[in-house]
Amino acid sequence: MSPPAPRLRVRAPRRGTFLLLALGVAACGAVAPPLDWETVYRQIADQYPDIPYITTTDLASTLSDPDRPVLLLDARAPDEYAVSHLRGARLVASADEAAEVVRTAPADALVVVYCSVGMRSAAMADQLRAHGVPGVLNLEGSIFAWANEGRPVYRGSTTVSEVHPYSDRLLGLLDERLWPER
Repeated sequence: MSPPAPRLRVRAPRRGTFLLLALGVAACGAVAPPLDWETVYRQIADQYPDIPYITTTDLASTLSDPDRPVLLLDARAPDEYAVSHLRGARLVASADEAAEVVRTAPADALVVVYCSVGMRSAAMADQLRAHGVPGVLNLEGSIFAWANEGRPVYRGSTTVSEVHPYSDRLLGLLDERLWPER
């Protein structure tokens, strides 16, 4: 029996003053408060309200179907990708490069973009849509959520147990067991 088709969702934007407050604090030079997942999801939804996403559970289910082609695009920096990535993911440096990779993929491939927590991948998905790539999905929670749930990440073809934290501010969103040695 094949896994169910992934549910496509568009997170409704929740307008509020939090983002303005966070930006104001950062602009004043004060230390920004640590992030939590609710804040991250809210910021992504506010900035990219029309970008559909796929959950880690739905992606795992889809990846387990050998008849369903999936194109995973990693929107992080090369040093982040070098620490670990999702199996089979292609590192893409720009929307132009990503669009070219999509054009060479099977026409029925599910295109999923991810980064650390979902902000950069939402931006990449938005840019891909502007390049005429329909149906691109953002991985909700991206590699942090994936790895936090105990799903495998790879360095090359080897399973590893660490993820690049991207920044100290995001480190609190990543399970301590996944922190690389510093």
